Amino acid sequence: MAKYLQIVLNVPLNQSFTYENLHEFQSVCVVGRRADLMFGNRRMKGYIISEFDELPENLGFDPAKIRPIKKIIDDEPVFTDEIASLAQWVSRYYLCSLGETISAMLPGGKRESEAGGIAFSDDIDATGAHDLSDEQKAAVDAIAGKSSGGSSASELFHYLYGPTGTGKTEVFLSAAERVLGNGKGVIYLVPEIALTAQVVESVTARFGKAVAVLHSSLTPSQRLSEWNRIMKGEARVVVGARSAVFAPVPNLGLVIIDEEHDGSYKSGSAPRYHARQVAMHRCLSRRIPLVMGSATPSVEAWYMMEKGQIQRHVLSRRLSGGAMPQIQAVNLSALRQDFGCISPVLRGEIEKTLDEKRQTILFLNRRGFTHFFRCNSCGFEMKCKNCSVNMTFHKNEKRLRCHYCGWNTEPPQQCPSCASLDVGYSGFGTEFIENEVRAKFPAARVVRVDTDNVRHKGELSEKIDAFKRGEYDIMLGTQMVAKGLNFKNLKLVGVILADTALHLPDFRAEERTFSLITQVAGRAGRFFPDGKVLVQTYDPNREPIACSVSGDTEKFYAGEIETRNMLDFPPFSRLVRLVFRSGSEKSAREAAAGAAEILRGLVEKYCGDETILPEMKAQALSTDILGPSECAIAKISMNYRHQILLRSSGIQFLQKLCGTLLFGYNAPNDVYIECDVDPVSLL
Repeated sequence: MAKYLQIVLNVPLNQSFTYENLHEFQSVCVVGRRADLMFGNRRMKGYIISEFDELPENLGFDPAKIRPIKKIIDDEPVFTDEIASLAQWVSRYYLCSLGETISAMLPGGKRESEAGGIAFSDDIDATGAHDLSDEQKAAVDAIAGKSSGGSSASELFHYLYGPTGTGKTEVFLSAAERVLGNGKGVIYLVPEIALTAQVVESVTARFGKAVAVLHSSLTPSQRLSEWNRIMKGEARVVVGARSAVFAPVPNLGLVIIDEEHDGSYKSGSAPRYHARQVAMHRCLSRRIPLVMGSATPSVEAWYMMEKGQIQRHVLSRRLSGGAMPQIQAVNLSALRQDFGCISPVLRGEIEKTLDEKRQTILFLNRRGFTHFFRCNSCGFEMKCKNCSVNMTFHKNEKRLRCHYCGWNTEPPQQCPSCASLDVGYSGFGTEFIENEVRAKFPAARVVRVDTDNVRHKGELSEKIDAFKRGEYDIMLGTQMVAKGLNFKNLKLVGVILADTALHLPDFRAEERTFSLITQVAGRAGRFFPDGKVLVQTYDPNREPIACSVSGDTEKFYAGEIETRNMLDFPPFSRLVRLVFRSGSEKSAREAAAGAAEILRGLVEKYCGDETILPEMKAQALSTDILGPSECAIAKISMNYRHQILLRSSGIQFLQKLCGTLLFGYNAPNDVYIECDVDPVSLL
């Protein structure tokens, strides 16, 4: 009999709650189902994690206060024991309540309906129909061959590295085919479904009705329908964005992460999980292979490959008749500044491309800070003496400020490097780029693709498909166009300003710049050997720009890893970021200052504790607390933001430290604390 239910809720409280079961369900197991209930005066959905017949003696509250649930929502469980165990791990790792974690993992629908939007063929495609190059075949054999497997990360984790267009997708599909042939299931993660439609088409064409696609266009009830198909084993291949890493695939045998470097694999709300980290944990727990792929691996992944912790498989040549495009930097510093956003060189190439009835993509990096100190004579930029990230100029207080540690200084009147007086605060706005393109090329059919002008569901796919069909000559896009898109008639890619992201006060700024230029350049020349990429920049000798233009990937990663090592940033340390946000600037600032004081006291206490394990002691001794400081983006949605950055040699001590703060102390009522373990953005 199950008279009482242990239930967790989607609230930031690190505990479960006891409810009374309905009489008609007391003789059946309801663990893994959802319940409709009252929490205080709110009606909510709860997740049943256990059931019992007798209350424990040390209950801690009056049993008369236990309320009955209103109803059981599901006829069958919506999460398995494996998913419940995974949720427990995510909750502990990312310092988030179990209820918030399960809520983020599960679909929210109440009733089943047919999932729409994907047309399936009837059968899985014939196995022998896909020719592989020697490089591809070797990779597939290593990932999914009979001799593959093992129990350690170095045996189970694989990385498919190669320029865009070298056939990574085919390796993923062939490996998946072998795993399916062994009666196991596959999870295939992509950064964003709308931008990876070609991958989804390839998967569904290959595996037919065995595929479930989890995407944002599904209603909650359609998503639940797909979820149930997966749980029942009707769909053995799951394709989806970040949250598909939680799919309840029975007998899971392989996880694929396409475009591993992409920042969208990290969740921006609680639980702030990274799909790569979750996939690594899930694959290690089950002893199954994980294969990642990208033309621009994250620095952390590259470092793990160099150390032999991930097996690297290299694909070196384009397979569709194309060649790597010719890439050229356009030095804007050497030109007169009266050409607007499009240099004469880029303008000439666009005109040639239009004359040939071919297509152009112009890439605009919208993210960037306009107010950074720069010497126009030697290119010197002001960095923090403590953190070696760019200082940001605050006009209202006329000071340069570091958004990591809070150090600030007066702006120099002359360049500290070359003593030139030609200094200033530069940046490049993008508001008028579309108008300039239309004015300079009045006959061209122009389409813009970014988050500001893609307003309704499906609009992004419609515009991309129209460009693919040749209905537009020039596409203007932000980071969206750097992801996984193939256009047969595309000849020219122009990067309007490569420098923008370099001036973000973030230690990953150079990595992101290199990745974006390399990825967007990879759109050109995929089907013809005459692709061309022009990269406009004020600083063509800056390492990420010079290396992406020359294609010297090894040099970029070697330099970036050396810098990270010197500055003690990941992968040589682990980070946790705490953001204190409030409608009151004073409350946010004071809460951050108070928390920093508590954290420093805790570190001191643990450093002097002779009873803690040596590994934890070493992590405690290596811990730095940077800040508190104002966040780089100091105010979002009427909320003021201050942050503390914690750094240590290992993550376990930081989790213990932050867990003590978050669950052992009460923040002021008007302050919300965001906890981000292994943050990818520090803005």
